[in-house]
Amino acid sequence: MLPAPSDLLGAEALATLDGRPLHLLDANAAPATLPASPVLVAVDASGRLPDLDPAAFDALVTTHADAPAPWVSVAPARLEARLDRLRKICGQAPVAATMLARVLRMGEHMAFEAALELESLAYSTLLGGGEFGHWLAARKAFPADTQDLPPVRYEREGDEVTLFLASPGNRNAMSAVMRDALYEALANVIEDPSQPRLIMRGEGDCFSTGGHLPEFGSAQDLARAHIIRTARSCTRLLHRLGHRAEVRLHGACIGSGIEIPAAAARRIAAPGCFVQLPEVAMGLIPGAGGTVSLARAIGRHRLMWLALGNFRLGAEQALRWGLFHGIEG
Repeated sequence: MLPAPSDLLGAEALATLDGRPLHLLDANAAPATLPASPVLVAVDASGRLPDLDPAAFDALVTTHADAPAPWVSVAPARLEARLDRLRKICGQAPVAATMLARVLRMGEHMAFEAALELESLAYSTLLGGGEFGHWLAARKAFPADTQDLPPVRYEREGDEVTLFLASPGNRNAMSAVMRDALYEALANVIEDPSQPRLIMRGEGDCFSTGGHLPEFGSAQDLARAHIIRTARSCTRLLHRLGHRAEVRLHGACIGSGIEIPAAAARRIAAPGCFVQLPEVAMGLIPGAGGTVSLARAIGRHRLMWLALGNFRLGAEQALRWGLFHGIEG
């Protein structure tokens, strides 16, 4: 007779590889011993807000209106559709979903820059994975960027520097050229002995729609890509600027278009501004620092919910969660 299966034989790994990383647990009937699940979400359909240990979960969702952190409030009529969206994305990208849960759990207790290293290592791993490969193979071709103007514009008045993302023709997509230009501009502000105040803005209809899609999948050496990503991290420099840095956000702030500015000490949004993290649906995780900057701003549980479901977060909700410090304009 064979011995009973052991929890040590890889239940979590098998769930991920079988495409079943997500476990939705009734928050009002949680067992004393929680299931060994790669992605564990507590669901409070009754809106009672039971007393749970958030450390044991990756996300907590409730129908209670305006629930306190780390809970995410969802209207009762929309709850099942939201959960179906989680099931679908986790089923399509189980490895990315599992990797995000692990990175957020580990990074929560790490120093800011060490957590950026962890994120980048995971991101480079996923770039070489099958889930991102499938997304890449199915995508439509994107036109190349033809803009000749400098992608970042610098202005100074007194002790205040303003940096503009200046590629409105492609919605300020964060290409390698723009990233490098922004990094160099931020480095100059940090090293300026007069210690000017910094304001970041985006030109055109939105702050930034994130990564430049024609460049996705172009890295051939993923280890080298990790070194470049961490060495040229704009998120790291914004964080180092501390109280001197402010961002003014408007329109779409997608992917790296919110991951980078979330590292600034002060974040002001225009009405109608929204945030979205599409990476898990692409077989990736946020890779421009978002697992660190956003997790510090709104907590890892709410970040996990947003990223797993590729949900859109509006300005008012982002203000209530602490991602934005004000809405002006």
